[in-house]
Amino acid sequence: MSTATDLPDLFPSFQSARLPAASGEVFARIGGAGAPLVLLHGYPQTHVCWHRVAQELAREFAVVVMDLRGYGASSVPEPDPEHRTYSKRAMAEDLIVAMRALGHERFSIMGHDRGARVAYRLALDHPEQIDRLVLLDILPTSEVWAHMNAQTALKSYHWSFLAQPEPLPETLIAADPVYYVEHTLRSWTRERTLDCFAPEALTHYRAMLRAPERIRAVCEDYRAGATIDRQLDEADRAAGRKIIAPTLVLWGTDYVGRGNSDPLDIWRNWCANVRGEAIVSGHFLAEENPEATLNAVLPFLKQASETR
Repeated sequence: MSTATDLPDLFPSFQSARLPAASGEVFARIGGAGAPLVLLHGYPQTHVCWHRVAQELAREFAVVVMDLRGYGASSVPEPDPEHRTYSKRAMAEDLIVAMRALGHERFSIMGHDRGARVAYRLALDHPEQIDRLVLLDILPTSEVWAHMNAQTALKSYHWSFLAQPEPLPETLIAADPVYYVEHTLRSWTRERTLDCFAPEALTHYRAMLRAPERIRAVCEDYRAGATIDRQLDEADRAAGRKIIAPTLVLWGTDYVGRGNSDPLDIWRNWCANVRGEAIVSGHFLAEENPEATLNAVLPFLKQASETR
């Protein structure tokens, strides 16, 4: 089984670290200097999804690129019946512990997909610890479930498939994990090919879903999304809580941007201070269109750096 040390290194100028977390450890690559910035990946990927933007960000920030709990080379805690172990609240606690170990009590976060869900949950639960928040190509979890219809169910079939009780999705994915991860990645890109991904990055993504314990972990991530994550979102909305940190929302023209609603119209109900724009891309903005992603993100994040 491949490990973080024998897979291709896409961050040659970054240090590797295993940082303490709320449950076990998280694997991270660390580089640059300045105000702290955490980068969080999504599904079915690992920290390497940031390899085309991390070096440029490290010119301005102390960048910490993490594998989420259960993903990549981070610890794989045992699931629980209520799926709280893989809730975004629990994953967010990993960030707090890990960043504190690096000496950072307050930081900015840029998250994509599942990582963006961890990021906005942390911003809701611990507003005092977030400088700025960047969310790539998502809508709030409870909004996705509330607006699920035939069209979105077909487009986002994995939400309900991965949330099925164990061991159904685990068994089916394990039968041909490379086919599954390649199909998933390909179907969410603008061009519907794997051409936008570096071969070395694909090696990481294939390796992750070859590991049975990580297949289980990512399914638990989605089981949490269908249960505890949705419930926490609904409780916050009912209580009128909003994300206080200045927030930038970016979405791909050929993924979230193909929905029936303007993403900003939805996020304005969740954020006190939000702006955003579409990026010509499928779901994987930082790999499909890194230049446009950086052009949107850097001015926004620099404002936090200048006020620290």
